[in-house]
Amino acid sequence: MSGSSPFKRRLVHLDLKGAPPKVSYLSEIFPLFHALGANGLLIEYEDMFPYEGHLRLLRAKHAYSPFEIKEILHLATLNNLEVIPLVQTFGHMEFVLKHEALTHLREVALFPNTLNPHEAESLALVGAMIDQIMELHPGARWLHIGCDEVYYLGEGEASRQWLQQEQNTKAKLCLSHVKAVASHVQARHPATTPLVWDDMLRDIPEDQLSASGVPQLVEPVLWDYGADLDIHGKGGFAEDVKARVENFLGISSLEITDFMRYPTPQPCLSPHAWTRLSSASLCREGAGSFPGSDILALITQVSLHLRSSVDALLERDRYVTGWFSPFHRRRKLIHPVMIQHIQPQALSLLARWSALVGELEAALQRVFYSDTVEEWLEENVYPSLQQLQGLLQDLSEAAGPPPSLASPGLYTSQDP
Repeated sequence: MSGSSPFKRRLVHLDLKGAPPKVSYLSEIFPLFHALGANGLLIEYEDMFPYEGHLRLLRAKHAYSPFEIKEILHLATLNNLEVIPLVQTFGHMEFVLKHEALTHLREVALFPNTLNPHEAESLALVGAMIDQIMELHPGARWLHIGCDEVYYLGEGEASRQWLQQEQNTKAKLCLSHVKAVASHVQARHPATTPLVWDDMLRDIPEDQLSASGVPQLVEPVLWDYGADLDIHGKGGFAEDVKARVENFLGISSLEITDFMRYPTPQPCLSPHAWTRLSSASLCREGAGSFPGSDILALITQVSLHLRSSVDALLERDRYVTGWFSPFHRRRKLIHPVMIQHIQPQALSLLARWSALVGELEAALQRVFYSDTVEEWLEENVYPSLQQLQGLLQDLSEAAGPPPSLASPGLYTSQDP
């Protein structure tokens, strides 16, 4: 991302859905972004934005406050990072349409991802979201209005009826909504240029794009997960505005966020993301020097060794498999000598991992909110620790008075 980059703007996309970091951590990581060559941030707030009034229901439990938004912008300015807010206005609307009060605005009643473009209330909704975003981002030169991956567009009842009319197409429906949203931005915030993801527009013929007026209202942002970006292969929209794409092109060379599209809290900086961040930063900064490197080290240990070490004891240790198998554990049967072989191993393993997990929890709490930490540990750590605890519990019960051979359900062989 250094000076050899052909792009004038090198943005880090902070996708805050699911597992947003605390502002205190952003103050640590923004200098790294700058050092790595980034000069801007594309911040997709989702439910972390402090919506007010009738939009207050969109707020997450730990949504940033207006003061924290201002602090984020201040931190970005200190690190020469221009902030471009992103608000989804068509697809990826789960954080909005999951609410019962807004389900009537879904394109398809069953799915909360796509907004119904036929309802006047839909445009009013996203317009109000845009206005509140812009109020806390005065002077923003660009606003990204999303519009990528608008799944199930055209499948709602209103759309089906509309598409039955001659000359109406899904492309026309898509362009109509994008134009309406972009026109709102232009009318209410004339100094701000709308950006839009290109994927829904790639396959639309150039003449239809031009006739729609959309290319005159928005700047395209091409997204692609490949290492080489082929502008010419992205269809009419990219060709029609190729010069502007090359002038802007908000594609980040450093991607540190995972895409948690659904409203469940999971760390956006997952083991995969931490690895990508570390590989970029370690080349420049040296091992263990970037903010969050302690999390990387601890998560790597958990990911690579926790489950495998527990499985090795439970499934491959000859004392456990031979003398305390699931059959024996259900019946609490074990030779007392075998307890001395198994119990110390299990206690040592549990103590070692409990200590490491305590360190990891403390490190995660420094960066993430408590519900994010809780879910990540429940998903990735606790199942293995509970297996160890279950083994020790069964050993403890088996060490007590042996069950009667006449106990119901105990299989006993009979002498001939």
